Amino acid sequence: MSTTSQVADATRARPTLYVTAAVLSLIGLADSVYLTVEHLVGENAGCVVARGCAEVLGSNYASIGPLPIALIGALAYFIAFSLALLAAFDYRRCELFLLLLVQAMFAVTLWLLLVQAFVLHAFCDYCLLSAAVTVLLTVTALTSQIIRSR
Repeated sequence: MSTTSQVADATRARPTLYVTAAVLSLIGLADSVYLTVEHLVGENAGCVVARGCAEVLGSNYASIGPLPIALIGALAYFIAFSLALLAAFDYRRCELFLLLLVQAMFAVTLWLLLVQAFVLHAFCDYCLLSAAVTVLLTVTALTSQIIRSR
């Protein structure tokens, strides 16, 4: 395969990566909106696998003042969705903003996972879903930037 066709294949792959990031962002948005609504109405989301949702979502780490962390996550996922769609249509500045946003989301995700593991000693299914989505978003955004730099 020639270098020119490899570059062309990589160029075609980038919009697909951003569409993938948009879909992942929608999954994270749905998860975060669900948790936000549950928090605001005073309900506890029930875990299916981890059995620690009540401990995690009821902890002091689940909110910053009156704002649930899930609401901040929903805002971040909505912005990531918007940036990913714009990047798919070749708005170059949005690519950088998306990369910066998902890196910040990744850092917060790591911190929240550490809190669950070492402070609360409990895990929440919905939080783990959000963490997986954020990791996949980060990999997707980084992959796109690597393809761009070639």
